[in-house]
Amino acid sequence: MDSITHLFYGGVICAAIAPKADRRAALLAGAALNTVPDLDVFPLLLSDNPVLRMTCHRAATHSWLVLPLIAWAIWWCFKRRGGRVTAAPARWWWAIFICLMAHPLLDSFTVYGTQLLWPIPLPPLMWSTLFIVDPLFTLPWLLACIVAWWAWNKPLGQRALLAGLVLGVGYLGWSLLAKALVTRVADRELAGLGHADAARFSVPMPLNTLLWREVVMVPGGYLEGYRSLAADRGPMRFVFHPSNTAALQAASNVPTVQRLTWFTNGFVGARVVDGALVLDDLRMGSAPDYFFSFRVAQHDAGTWKAVAPTQVHTLRIAPGAMWDSVWQRIWNAPVAQAATGNSGDTPAISASK
Repeated sequence: MDSITHLFYGGVICAAIAPKADRRAALLAGAALNTVPDLDVFPLLLSDNPVLRMTCHRAATHSWLVLPLIAWAIWWCFKRRGGRVTAAPARWWWAIFICLMAHPLLDSFTVYGTQLLWPIPLPPLMWSTLFIVDPLFTLPWLLACIVAWWAWNKPLGQRALLAGLVLGVGYLGWSLLAKALVTRVADRELAGLGHADAARFSVPMPLNTLLWREVVMVPGGYLEGYRSLAADRGPMRFVFHPSNTAALQAASNVPTVQRLTWFTNGFVGARVVDGALVLDDLRMGSAPDYFFSFRVAQHDAGTWKAVAPTQVHTLRIAPGAMWDSVWQRIWNAPVAQAATGNSGDTPAISASK
């Protein structure tokens, strides 16, 4: 999730566990603690390899095998210094431990994925039920922090923290349900197309959990479809997008290709541009524009040879126009659906991603 959400999310968790007398301090401590795992971005900035920066984020500092040690070190350090932690060591241990462990757990609900058991070389866990920025998810944590800060020593403060936890976790539950509803509709359509067993994922569109995008890997490319839980009825329509799978297979021995394929759980598109192999992370963005596209190999003498990875930037519509198209699509079924009952894509959405 975005850094702002982590501040309030961590603050609520820590303040709900710490002693009431320490509530304001716990709000600040929780915000700081829940930011700690994302500090890995600073050493990664020292690398000029964009693939390394992308695939090593949310790794060691997000690992449930590493974070307990960090939690213990922080707790032990403050316990030795005396003060609040020394006065209530058990409460503060659980506040620190749960706050740190909750960070990567929340990140796993996004499509970027989290290497939750690093250094075990498992693909990143990506439940992909939340967009990385979702105001409705952030709101209960924010309000809980504000109320708890001003009513820190009153019952209202504790009730606000509990309400924030319930509403925040409830929204996560809703996102899981929404994803299941979209998956159920996609299951029926894909079975009819003969792709019932194809690798696929679904992810919410920006800033909401009502409009979803489904990507299905098929021979020669991938299918892409959209579903609004508010407006769409009937079957889900998919559009085919080609991918140069032959080039991807031929370059499969290139280390960067292997790394990206692993990191994305295989959800990559391939294209050849001026003799160079460009890989698109299909999870973030949509055809034809993706947030993460990398030039990873060059065709030379009949083979693909590794090159220093470079990020390929694509031109995307302005954020305001993008959100406007998403908002309109949430509440309005495509013209084809209104007339025939079939769901379809809208050009504005496709152009905006």
